[in-house]
Amino acid sequence: MISKTALGVAAGVVGVVAYCVYFDRKRRADPDFKKKLREKRKMAAKARESGDHLSMDIPDLRDYEAVQQFFIKEVQLGEELLAAGDIETGIEHLSNAVAVCGQPQQLLQVLQQTLPPQVFNLLLQRLPVVSQKLAKSMGGGATGPEPPMSATITEAMAEEDVE
Repeated sequence: MISKTALGVAAGVVGVVAYCVYFDRKRRADPDFKKKLREKRKMAAKARESGDHLSMDIPDLRDYEAVQQFFIKEVQLGEELLAAGDIETGIEHLSNAVAVCGQPQQLLQVLQQTLPPQVFNLLLQRLPVVSQKLAKSMGGGATGPEPPMSATITEAMAEEDVE
């Protein structure tokens, strides 16, 4: 005989599945659904082509907590993507993390020890582009001077080239 608990759990699962199916059909039946989906895909493709998606993700550098969360998220995403074999996107996320890092030289030293040499060189090549976008995003949103991180990154890259 089936217990009341098992019957209740089964009824709950069936209810959740029915709820999901109902609202998925309702969403897909919306006449604007396909239009919105196409627009969203076009915008994502344009952002990928122009590289503007990077500047949208960078938080306000005056908000320490937001920068810290962004840094942690970018390092984790970069590591996960590199482990999955998506090197280009992984490098992009790691370069974002280096760009907002308070001490990029130390982070670059750690990354040099942990990453394969060819991946680390790709990261070094990507850093100037990211620092320019960071400076551009700060210039558009704030009235202050260029952030010190880009200068620090450039110095760190010069030190890496010497070694």
